[in-house]
Amino acid sequence: MVNPSLALMIAAVFAVGAAALFWPERGLYWRWAYALRASERVLSEDALKYLFDCEYRQLTGTLHGVTGALGISEDRATGLLGRLQELELVESSAGKYLLTGEGRSQALQIIRIHRLLEHHFSEDTGMDAAAWHREADRLEHRTSPEETEAMAARLGHPRFDPHGDPIPTASGEMRSVATVPLADLGPGDEGLVAHIEDEPAVIYKELLAADLHIGMQLRVLETAPDMIRLMVDSKEHTFSRVVADNLSVSTLLEGESLQEPFETLSALNPGESATVVAISAACRGAERRRLMDLGLLPGTEVCAELQGPGGDPTGYRIRGAVIALRRLQAERIQ
Repeated sequence: MVNPSLALMIAAVFAVGAAALFWPERGLYWRWAYALRASERVLSEDALKYLFDCEYRQLTGTLHGVTGALGISEDRATGLLGRLQELELVESSAGKYLLTGEGRSQALQIIRIHRLLEHHFSEDTGMDAAAWHREADRLEHRTSPEETEAMAARLGHPRFDPHGDPIPTASGEMRSVATVPLADLGPGDEGLVAHIEDEPAVIYKELLAADLHIGMQLRVLETAPDMIRLMVDSKEHTFSRVVADNLSVSTLLEGESLQEPFETLSALNPGESATVVAISAACRGAERRRLMDLGLLPGTEVCAELQGPGGDPTGYRIRGAVIALRRLQAERIQ
């Protein structure tokens, strides 16, 4: 005969287990189902982004390309593209996948969120630049349209992200940008850094280590089949062709020429004075605002007064006050 107490205990255990699994909205089953739906939504949005990128670069979107870009199996990619076709977001022809008008609109919205997030990271946080893209990838699927527009307004509706990519407008318009690959330039050609590709990450980190930023002036000094040597602002760099392929340049119009490189505050010796012309494009976000709050604005007279041991930091007289700046900070001020 079954012990009534034991039977009651077993029934209670099963009841608790069933509740933990199937409790509406909070049970493990429902959490798993929600996570699966969220995963499918993320993959769908990433597929739309990939196909838009193909369209923007005038490449062909394929099943194999989706498989590689999203890191999923070919069977799963086939099912994903099939669902996007059912939703009339994608259409296919002869093995090529293209966005419909609605698919393009949704892709642009995700791209807008991503690039606004990267702009936010560059201007409002101390986040390492190498992490901007990864964090934007993570948060773009969780940011609501209302949060997106609030962020855009707070940032002043920026036109470009920190890599030089245009940010789509709220209405889905994408500005065209006339640039040429750095690798296409020859000795003597000049221009401005207009775009720094952030993938692959290992090459982007090399460009960050070289302290390259959007808006910097450059002049090509020498080219060879395996390298390109150039002057960026006042510093000389030599890059392999693989690295140079990740840089794009806006060339100068006929009759235009680069400004002569400005000296920086770090070049001043004690007793010497100079007038601030600009803060380098390499200085962003909180660091840039701090220097401006100290009075380092175009037209400000600055005098180097004293130096610490080894020449760093240096005390500068700025608008009547002596302020110590490290060499790296002083190199940001032209």
